[in-house]
Amino acid sequence: MARFALVTGGSSGIGEQYVRQLAAEGRNVVVVSNRDDENRRVAASVRAEFGVEAEPLCVDLTEPTAAEQIFEYCEQHAIEVDTLVNNAGMLIFNQLERTDSARIEAIIALHCTTPTKLCRLFAPVMRERGGGHIVLMSSVTAWTPFPTISHYAATKSYLRSFGQSLWYEMRGSGVTVTTVFPSAVDTPLYSLGDGARRWLRRLGIMQTADEVARRALRAARCGRRRCFPSLLTKIEVAICYFLPSWVLLPIMRIPAVRRILERI
Repeated sequence: MARFALVTGGSSGIGEQYVRQLAAEGRNVVVVSNRDDENRRVAASVRAEFGVEAEPLCVDLTEPTAAEQIFEYCEQHAIEVDTLVNNAGMLIFNQLERTDSARIEAIIALHCTTPTKLCRLFAPVMRERGGGHIVLMSSVTAWTPFPTISHYAATKSYLRSFGQSLWYEMRGSGVTVTTVFPSAVDTPLYSLGDGARRWLRRLGIMQTADEVARRALRAARCGRRRCFPSLLTKIEVAICYFLPSWVLLPIMRIPAVRRILERI
């Protein structure tokens, strides 16, 4: 069986950068998302640029059987996954009472159910082989309650807890589990103009997808259980960790702060 890295949400944003950086290292890749044309574009690009094998796989990761579909595809095509990057994500900026139930179900499936089931399917195989890497994309919002993105923050908190627990369970197996906690990243998830993006990057408030993927992969190779991709991220997490929610939540309710959050 040929060895591959598998990246969910690999057709754009941070996921595409994971795919490109893994391919640049000579790694074969499976590009998974629900956008078939974009999967094929990314796969064709890395094949041409890096000379690796690249498999596009179109799966709706919010479906209950998504993880099983991916695992069965790999089994049927003799693909040995030694790096699993659970990257796919979505962002909902809205108060809970204004959010459609279908979108709530989708974000829970995408951030919680499918990554958990993928780990359940691939981790035992990695353990049996004596090694592998699992990457889970959480967020700085996992460290505090976060009004207007309560569904997003809650699912990222799940990944934080799940990643820490899985890391402990896999100790001594040769399988590393790294949970990544980025802050704002310049990806299509944020509806910002080009000028605002450049300004936020210059201030160090927003990172590029390339930088986040590079630091996360480095952390995974080093076997680190947590990755904070920037100094600002570490500061944000420290503030969230040490300041009680009764201090942070009133700040988030200030009208000017709420307007900023709703416009991101």
